[in-house]
Amino acid sequence: MHFIDTAIIRVKAGDGGRGAVSFRREKYVPKGGPDGGNGGKGGDVILVADPHLRTLLDYRYQPTYTAPNGRHGEGGNRTGQSGEDLILRVPCGTLVRDACSGELLGDLIHPGQRLVVARGGRGGRGNAAFASPTNRAPRIAEPGEPGQERTLKLELKLLADVGLVGFPNVGKSTLLSVISAARPKIADYPFTTLSPVLGMVRLGPEQHFVVADLPGLIEGAHLGRGLGHQFLRHIERTRVLTVLLESTSNDLHGEYATLLQELERYDPTLLAKERLICLSKADLLTPEQRQQLSQLCIEGQTPLLISAVTGEGIPELLARLWEALQRAQHSVTASLSAAS
Repeated sequence: MHFIDTAIIRVKAGDGGRGAVSFRREKYVPKGGPDGGNGGKGGDVILVADPHLRTLLDYRYQPTYTAPNGRHGEGGNRTGQSGEDLILRVPCGTLVRDACSGELLGDLIHPGQRLVVARGGRGGRGNAAFASPTNRAPRIAEPGEPGQERTLKLELKLLADVGLVGFPNVGKSTLLSVISAARPKIADYPFTTLSPVLGMVRLGPEQHFVVADLPGLIEGAHLGRGLGHQFLRHIERTRVLTVLLESTSNDLHGEYATLLQELERYDPTLLAKERLICLSKADLLTPEQRQQLSQLCIEGQTPLLISAVTGEGIPELLARLWEALQRAQHSVTASLSAAS
C-alpha cells in the first residue's frame, strides 16, 4: 500500500428538507386547519479517527463527499426524516484544516475521536408553524437551509514514541527490522525508505513502544530538499529521538551538527526532545577505530556503538530508550499537574 500523508477533499453537508403546506381533511370538517410538517435536518459530515488506517490514500482517489439531504415535511404534522450523517474515517494522527483559511479545525489523535467538519442545514418550517389568530390558514412554508460546504486539507503526522533520525543509508531500516516485527525495505543505497514505517518494540508484557523509521535527512531538508518536509512532519509527535551516525564516518561531529541544524530550522521545538546518539555498523570497525570512538563525546554523551548485524549494543539501546520514554512521560504528567 502506498503511504499518502496529505489529501485535499471537498465536503458538503446535507440540505434541510422544505416544510410542507397542508390542511387537515376530515369528514364533516370542510375547512380543517394547517397541518404541514417541518422538513428534516440535513446530515452532518463527521471525521472519525480509526486506529486500523495508516494512510490517506483513499481520499486521493475520491476527493468529494456529500451527506444526504433531509426529507421534506408532510401533511398531518409529519416532520421529514433527517439525513444520515456521513462518517469519513481517517488515521489517528490526522490534522484537519480549512484549506482556504488555513484554520486548524481539529487534531484527531485518539481512536474513535470525532470531528464535525460540516453541519447539515436545518429543515424548513411547515405552514402549521405559521398559524396565528389572525392567519388561520397560512399557505406559506420555509425552504430548508443549505448544508455547510468546505474544502479540507488532511495532514497525517505519525504517532510514534521514538523517531530514528539520520542521513540516508546509515542503517535505520535495518535497525528497525531487528528490534521490531516491521519489515521495511532495505538496500545499500540512499532513500531506500521513501515513506515512514512503524514498528512495535516489545520488552515485556507491559513494556512496549512504537518506533518510526523515517526517510533520511539531507542538508536543506527544512526547505523540502530530498524528502525534507515528508520526513520532518512525522518527527513532530515523537517523544524521543534516536540519532544514527555511521561509525566509519570521518566527520561525526559535523554530521551531527548538520542534523540538528535541519531539525531546528524546521521547528526549534524539536531540539527540546531527548536525544540518544548511536553509531551504527559497529561490525565494520577495526580495533583501533573502536578505541578512538570510545573516547568520543558528542553533546555531553558517549555515543552507543551498535550493530544490527551482530546485535552489539541493541539490548542497551532498548533499555535506554525505555528509560528516556519514562522520563518524557513523567515530564508531561508533571506539566499537566502544574497547569491544573
